[in-house]
Amino acid sequence: MTLFEAVILGIIQGLTEFIPISSSAHLIIVPWVFHWPDPGLSFDVALHLGTLLALLAFFWSDWVRLIRAGVLSIIERKIGNDVNRRLFWFLVIGTIPGGIAGWLGEGAIENLFHKRNIPPSMWAMITMAFITALLGLALYTAERITKRERGLENTTLKDAIIVGVSQALSIFPGVSRSGSTITAGLFVGLKREAAVRFSFLLSTPIILGAGLKSAFDIKSELAGSAIAHSEKVFFAAGFIAAAVSGYLCIKYLLRFLRSHSTDVFVYYRWALAIFIIVLAVARA
Repeated sequence: MTLFEAVILGIIQGLTEFIPISSSAHLIIVPWVFHWPDPGLSFDVALHLGTLLALLAFFWSDWVRLIRAGVLSIIERKIGNDVNRRLFWFLVIGTIPGGIAGWLGEGAIENLFHKRNIPPSMWAMITMAFITALLGLALYTAERITKRERGLENTTLKDAIIVGVSQALSIFPGVSRSGSTITAGLFVGLKREAAVRFSFLLSTPIILGAGLKSAFDIKSELAGSAIAHSEKVFFAAGFIAAAVSGYLCIKYLLRFLRSHSTDVFVYYRWALAIFIIVLAVARA
């Protein structure tokens, strides 16, 4: 891997982690298209930590408020009508399905689509393309059949469960964590900005958990000298690129969706799916 590749992959991770177009798919597609070497699990940890930093930096005050409310609800053994206390526990409950799916199935799914140092097969890429297009269709439908009248303060337990279950689907490349949860948020009637905020808050513990799990998987490399100094420079570059691009993406995506629909992401998904299929067949 070169420094240029590290920065580009970091930017792609930062943007596609939060835009509903699937980061896992793009991190498979871009090296596949340009014949770049597999950066490996260690680099994946750096990218996850970069997007985690972006989330924590942007939603820092929200998390301080929510965690304080959650702790008080435990101490006082009461949730009541406190919006922050309810939202904290909805986020806890909503995280459970995605956490279970990631822990049990992410490795198996990853092996189906992206084996280390082995280019993805034609059928794996075509399958990912269909998944990408299908989520686009779901998002397109959600934009047109829902009223989208409720704010984040009106989130219910049912909403949290539905959006949480949708997050579990993100283990499939092409689905997108933000794509599935934003789509589910729209389906249950949340306003676009509320759906996006709930999606990003819900993704924080999952990204943290994924980063810690991946770090545990490579702890021997991190503790020893298996990672060369030059590679650590690439990891730092990817981390910074993912953090900066991720933060900017969150900021401007929230602003964009206050007055625009998600259709541009739908059309991008469909165009990307066609591109993947054509290129996969051409390379077969």
